[in-house]
Amino acid sequence: MTAASQPPVPASFVVVGLDNGGTCDNATVLDNAGRFLIPGLLEVPSRVREGPDAALAALIASFDSALDDTGLPRSAVLGVGLDSPGPASAQGVISIKGSTNFGSGDWAGFDLRSALEERLGLPVVYNNDANAAALYAHQQFYGPDSPNRSSVSVIVGTGLGGGVVIGGRVVQGAAGMAGELGHVHIPLDGLLEADQPTPTCNCGLEGDAESFASLTAIEKNLLPYWLSRFPQHELAGMPRDKAARMVRALGEAGDPMAVAIFTQQAIAIGRLFTLAANFIDPDAYFLGGGVVEASPEFRDWFLHTVRRHTEMRFEAAHAAVFALVPDLDMAGARGAAMAAMAALETQSRR
Repeated sequence: MTAASQPPVPASFVVVGLDNGGTCDNATVLDNAGRFLIPGLLEVPSRVREGPDAALAALIASFDSALDDTGLPRSAVLGVGLDSPGPASAQGVISIKGSTNFGSGDWAGFDLRSALEERLGLPVVYNNDANAAALYAHQQFYGPDSPNRSSVSVIVGTGLGGGVVIGGRVVQGAAGMAGELGHVHIPLDGLLEADQPTPTCNCGLEGDAESFASLTAIEKNLLPYWLSRFPQHELAGMPRDKAARMVRALGEAGDPMAVAIFTQQAIAIGRLFTLAANFIDPDAYFLGGGVVEASPEFRDWFLHTVRRHTEMRFEAAHAAVFALVPDLDMAGARGAAMAAMAALETQSRR
């Protein structure tokens, strides 16, 4: 259908934002007055480790739950914003090596955006999950001044996502895979303990940022090592995946082993931001994800530790700001919805 033959955009409509994660899908609804109609998390299990068919069914369930929650008819929805972990192209085609946090080999080269669009019968706009969160953080922080600013965002979750925004627009790159900051190698001198093995990432690299700063890194790399240093710790006899999810609460409580784990994560992110400082010199560095969904004291300590280990020239250090991604776990779905709304508005102006 050509732009000239597109039906007119109605006066009142909504878009649904779907944040596809390694554990859960989260949904939101954005109306064309700029209001988010779901104030908090609205999650369903993502089922991504069961393969694309199960994951698509979960995304459709997430879409339906958003309409049920808001009481809106399906006819009010003109588009869908979708994000997922990468690496994936700007068109939503998962890398030929698969998604680093989805597990199933069936994801290799899978066209997630088109598959969801076909099943929903609605246009779907795709973004990497961290790009969506980065866009939301940038626009919420700078507002009308967004087009004049630049920022780098790191989102700590099951993996480590990243996003680069320049001039108010997400940098996607030639293949759509820009901003994969989790898979950037970082300097390891002084970061690893003398007897600590070099951590590995699900992507196959050793010593990248995600191999330190992610829930997967805690489970596979950091917790096994630090439990060898704290053999009598209460987490020692627990299943590793369950134990990994308890580390944050222990960190908030000041547990020495948990604090050591999060200190390594914060230093790793600081070193990643140091690289960004020299490549981009952004106005802002944003930090988001589960690691900051904690008590104010803990998240302030973590952000302070990240900043302390971000090495910048004097001028850059005084020009840049460090801040938390607002609305925490809602940022991905909301950023995805904002991208879909922007696409519809661009279409309506043609």
